Amino acid sequence: MDLGIAGKVALVTAASSGLGRAIAVALAAEGVHVAVTGRDKERLEATVAACAEHGVSALAVEWDLADHGGAAGVVERVAAELGPVDILVNNTGGPPPTPALGQQAGVWEDMYGSMVLPVIRLTDAVVGGMRERGWGRIITSTSSGPITPIPNLGISNTLRASLHAWSKTVSNEVAADGVTVNVIVPGRITTPRTDSLDRGRAEREGRPFEEVRSESSAQIPAGRYGTTEEYGAVAAFLASRQAAYVTGSTVRVDGGQIPSV
Repeated sequence: MDLGIAGKVALVTAASSGLGRAIAVALAAEGVHVAVTGRDKERLEATVAACAEHGVSALAVEWDLADHGGAAGVVERVAAELGPVDILVNNTGGPPPTPALGQQAGVWEDMYGSMVLPVIRLTDAVVGGMRERGWGRIITSTSSGPITPIPNLGISNTLRASLHAWSKTVSNEVAADGVTVNVIVPGRITTPRTDSLDRGRAEREGRPFEEVRSESSAQIPAGRYGTTEEYGAVAAFLASRQAAYVTGSTVRVDGGQIPSV
């Protein structure tokens, strides 16, 4: 299927590895010019190289999301080198595992500053142009935690839930202008993040990593962890011409894992 987005420009944050990289490469495979952000220059350049293999222009922008005041500057650089952003993929790293109770105020403030504010400020910086052009896609990658809270990820569950409410609110504000706003939610996708969480659980419980991974896989109706390529493909569809009537939605890519309706 031709997704009808060749020649568009995308900005994908936290794309040096994992889900962000997979989304960037999936968009590049559809002919989208891609800018990617991250803190690790070497890994960012590897993502750019993977995107460029599809014959598109690709740009690496070193940026720590905690510096949310730099969002407008990132958007300006992308516009200058690739063109105005048509597709924004808001992807942020997760905080360390913690319970919700007993966390210092500074921890909440720091995580809000790196997980929520950059998403809001980037969107504010690009959405005006999208509305003027009558076309845009805003996709925010979160977690299954806002739907079914994940034990020991109290900060993540809470802050990502705020992004769900924000996304739905924004979708209603811009729907008539040809701009869609959606959330994409991963279940258990094989990434360095899920590896880290599984290893952490194995250490806490004094069990082998392989045992924890096998037990977790058995709880997924599909019987396995998903791949980053599968996740990236769904994000690319949400960015497509065909998905113009999909907005304000939360799309699960979870192999049936999330137990709620």
